[in-house]
Amino acid sequence: MKPTTRAHSGPRAGRQALPVLLALSASAALAAPASAAAQTGTAAPPAITWGACVKPGPEFPDPSPNAECGTLKVPVDWSKPNGAKTEVHLVRHRATDPKKRIGALLVNPGGPGASGVESVMYSGTVFGTYSPKLLKRFDLIGFDPRGIDRSNRVQCDETIADKMPKRPRNAAEFEKLRTLNAKMAKSCLADGGQLAAHMDGVSVARDMDAIRAALGERKISFLGHSYGTVLGERYARLFPERLRALALDSAVDTVRPTAERLLTDGAVTLNNVAKKLAAWCETDASCALKGQDVTAVIGELYARADAGTLRVPGPDGPTTTKVSSDRLAAFLTRMLSDYAPEGAARDLAALQSGKGEVYFAEDYHDPVKQLVLCRDFDFRIRDYAEYRAISERVAKAAPHVRYDDQALDFALGCQGWPMAPKPQPTQAKGALPPVLVVNATHDAATPLPGARRTADAFPKASLLAVDTVGHVLYGDLATRPAIENYLISPKG
Repeated sequence: MKPTTRAHSGPRAGRQALPVLLALSASAALAAPASAAAQTGTAAPPAITWGACVKPGPEFPDPSPNAECGTLKVPVDWSKPNGAKTEVHLVRHRATDPKKRIGALLVNPGGPGASGVESVMYSGTVFGTYSPKLLKRFDLIGFDPRGIDRSNRVQCDETIADKMPKRPRNAAEFEKLRTLNAKMAKSCLADGGQLAAHMDGVSVARDMDAIRAALGERKISFLGHSYGTVLGERYARLFPERLRALALDSAVDTVRPTAERLLTDGAVTLNNVAKKLAAWCETDASCALKGQDVTAVIGELYARADAGTLRVPGPDGPTTTKVSSDRLAAFLTRMLSDYAPEGAARDLAALQSGKGEVYFAEDYHDPVKQLVLCRDFDFRIRDYAEYRAISERVAKAAPHVRYDDQALDFALGCQGWPMAPKPQPTQAKGALPPVLVVNATHDAATPLPGARRTADAFPKASLLAVDTVGHVLYGDLATRPAIENYLISPKG
């Protein structure tokens, strides 16, 4: 998952391709094979209207010549299959070696709420995400999940966020946050109607199966990154026999996580990275804090922030702009998640001395994430007293960092959300293929304990834990072959 308020797009999603607008040419519909209807047990699935992917302007690069874009109509509410419909926008990059084609590989980059079109649209170009090895063997299928970007993006009144207490300090502020979250949800419903109420992972998983049927595929393979792993897990629960392979890269904890577990796992991971940075600084001469205990420096910065004396550093000394403890926590979350030891030590030294340049990301509230996350998971907290007790326990478990800013954004965003969490579907009958779960040992966005719980929930799953600080390991050239080899030949 990526934070909604940092220089990322939400679970700290992996590499994002260039944003582009999707245009469709007026081409004839491509009917799905008749066999697809038998696989769904319903009438023949709707057709996908395919056309050229057109760049939005001359300043944008051309999409891959092997990419074609399209739309598929699906029910807004899958419990009412004959009711209102919405469109899912998707892109297909055909296998570059048709004789060795395995089938369709659906991919999703995460979010919650990230577009899945660009990474596939630019496959095979210098802006692409996926390697020639995968492109040879699979028709790569990307899509914008329902209500996201080109798939009838739901708009909410984001000005409401300006009035929200970002970090409630008392019961009144906690209740105000709940009230404004509910007001935000109502604004989303006013724009998106019932679509805004059905952007959960179960609904998207059913859309994925509609895509499979419309493509005429008996089975699909799936590669999910970050929050995209939730979609893979939901699909596996609903349609186990329609999966050929399931690879979960940086896996979200899908085993009934609570708000406290979300907050604890993220904070403890960040705390461990802070200790890792301190250990590096003890032995590396390039550390800007050489000779000092890095964790003690962080403690000093928090003490100054609490006292109101920590300032944003400037080229000639401290500026007049204060750094609150919450702003410091947000800074530490970003710095430790994007772990680069030399730069991290240099930034901490600048904060300590008041001299230098430090980047503080601007807050940005994206309510689309709430429309997804707060329906997929139950992060509700009873009241301010419980919130304060949880916060104290988390700070005790992670004393150097206090809390994970991204995780707290997610948890607080679900307080007062009027659309109740959707129950996790029961496991449908049918044999699942072997599942591969890949996770960094130090990943605050999708902490290893949660990835381990997700892996343990599958009857046949292998967990590859990579000893690194990072998120979305397909981008790690040392780890990528393990993911690709599994997708090409899924063995337990």
